[in-house]
Amino acid sequence: MKPLIYFFALAGIAVALPAAAQAPAPLRLSRHDAIDEALVRNPGLLASRAQVEQARAQVAIAVALPEPTLAADVAGQSKALNPGSGNASDIGVGVTFPFFGKTKLRGEVAKTALQAAEFSLTQLRQQVASQTAQAYDAVLVALRHGDDLKEGKTLALDFLAKTKARFLAGSVPKVDVVKAQVDVSQAENDLIANERTLITARASLNRLLGRTGGAPIETTDTLEVPASIAELEGLEKLAQASRPELQSLEIQRQGARVATRLAKQYWVPDISVSLTRNAEDGSPTTWTTGIGFGFPLFPRQHRQGEVAAAVHREEELAANASDTAVQVSLDVRTAFASASTALRQAVFLRDELLPEAREVYRVAAVSYELGGSSALELLDAKRTLLDAEKQYVDALGAANDAQAALELAVGAPLPQVTPSGAKP
Repeated sequence: MKPLIYFFALAGIAVALPAAAQAPAPLRLSRHDAIDEALVRNPGLLASRAQVEQARAQVAIAVALPEPTLAADVAGQSKALNPGSGNASDIGVGVTFPFFGKTKLRGEVAKTALQAAEFSLTQLRQQVASQTAQAYDAVLVALRHGDDLKEGKTLALDFLAKTKARFLAGSVPKVDVVKAQVDVSQAENDLIANERTLITARASLNRLLGRTGGAPIETTDTLEVPASIAELEGLEKLAQASRPELQSLEIQRQGARVATRLAKQYWVPDISVSLTRNAEDGSPTTWTTGIGFGFPLFPRQHRQGEVAAAVHREEELAANASDTAVQVSLDVRTAFASASTALRQAVFLRDELLPEAREVYRVAAVSYELGGSSALELLDAKRTLLDAEKQYVDALGAANDAQAALELAVGAPLPQVTPSGAKP
């Protein structure tokens, strides 16, 4: 029986070793690397790039010349559908020439559509970069919470050891030992919950990077208090000059003006020229030259149709541009308020609350070890410390996320300001 057990054990090892050897190495990324990777591989950006290329193709379509036409007929047939019984035939070639300037205007309209598509791609790139930065920070927050929870478990185990020692010495009741054991169990449960949070955060980051959710990934940056924020007025001016939505609307307004000029040329016809060779049995070959163009017999329907539509399109874009400019200002002010508040909270927690919570726990731990304080007092001090650490890490994540949102609202990298400081 034992040789059979050894055989299956060795077989399992032989299967496990190649599998372990084939396991992909984790992707190690800084925040900047993650953003660069997302800008290259994000599926949404790939689709937007394809839309830009479609708009580029539309430029070629807009300026393309009409294809020539070839026509042939047989006349004088003695029998229907019997070309061989005919006594005359015509072969002709026709070409349509757009009126001078129309092709150029169509090309300008298509080029503005291409530029608008490029600005839409720029806007999406900024959104993906902001989302990637926030997803990266979510991973850092989960990792930092994990470190704090491991520290909390270590403190809980230390408290349990001290409580057991005091119980054996007869200085504390049995219920204190139970409280310490419950505290250790709670610390373990918190670690398990944080592991789930970390898995979800990594999956979200992988999705933005265009990878499968379970792909291994490691972060190389740390979670720190972000730099101070520039003045609001300067950020608003930068946003008005940088936001892709405003630039796209300006380009669309230029295209709409050109489209209106093109629509008002409804009275200018395209010219069709044809050349036909006429052959008839028993007669010399002759040639027929033809020219044709459209005539706007009902100009009112053009003025009330495509011209009116083009004019109202200009008005629509002008109103949208005005509304978007106000919305951009509101976005910047809202994001600025969130970022400045989150930054001040993180700095306060780092400089004021967290040091006090650590000192309170240190004093309580020393006092409990010397028999001067109760288990409830030490547990309360530990929970206060862990709550302060959690609030600080959450504030760090919120401050970094708020700055990423502010950068997205501005539409450009934030001006460099003196850092607020590093993590303690």
